[in-house]
Amino acid sequence: MMAMLRALAVTAAILATALAPARAQNSYGAPPADIAQRLAALVRAYPDFIAGLDGEFLVLRNGTRLKISDGRTDKSFDELLEKPDIDDMFYAAYPAGAAPHPPAKNFDPGRVRFEPLFVAMYGDCHKGEVTRRMRAVEWLPRHQGGKVMITTANGVDKALDAVSRELDQLPEGLIKYLKPTAGTYNCRAIAGSTARSMHAYAASIDVNTAFSDYWRWAPHPAEPAWKNRIPAEIVRVFEKHGFIWGGAWYHYDTMHFEYRPELLPTAAEPR
Repeated sequence: MMAMLRALAVTAAILATALAPARAQNSYGAPPADIAQRLAALVRAYPDFIAGLDGEFLVLRNGTRLKISDGRTDKSFDELLEKPDIDDMFYAAYPAGAAPHPPAKNFDPGRVRFEPLFVAMYGDCHKGEVTRRMRAVEWLPRHQGGKVMITTANGVDKALDAVSRELDQLPEGLIKYLKPTAGTYNCRAIAGSTARSMHAYAASIDVNTAFSDYWRWAPHPAEPAWKNRIPAEIVRVFEKHGFIWGGAWYHYDTMHFEYRPELLPTAAEPR
């Protein structure tokens, strides 16, 4: 523990020195003020794959060293999504437990993903590595929701099973939002992007599209007006088990839930 704390202190100092320029209103890439805590949460969230921190690097258990910062603080929003570094993943704090509300412009906590890390953990779907780690999870068995395929890496299958069992106990009026599901695994990029979707890692699920809203479906997607019909009770269950919600994003995707425990308080707090 002391070694990790020392590593975090060194990392924070290096990043603060290297990335001193302040972030402009429409420029991204500077680490958040609490980057040390965010990196600690990242290490705790994925213990099977992340060994710890060593100065400017995130060290994986297989020996791979991933640089935390690329030194850029002047990225456009599109560059933030397409070419992020590790600290960019924390540019916006996910509002766990907050009542659903319209986010600020370009406030998309969780949409930024450092691809080499996620490929290292879940595999490359183009090489058949993701499907080898998937298993079927019963979805709302009391309500005959069928089965969904999800990755076993990082215990995502166990987390989704816990979500399913808890959602299955919700009042009957809420079940319509959850079934049929709109998919889990899909080896694809995010629409309009070259970055991989979390579906490409089999680490996300989309719920019933009949009661969902998506920014690309909006009349004016360049300036989407936030919409949502997913009840907060459903969101809270997912968050409890490590999943964030796409309805918390300015570029909203209210059907979408993905496993990102590093962005939630359960990972952010020391155990």
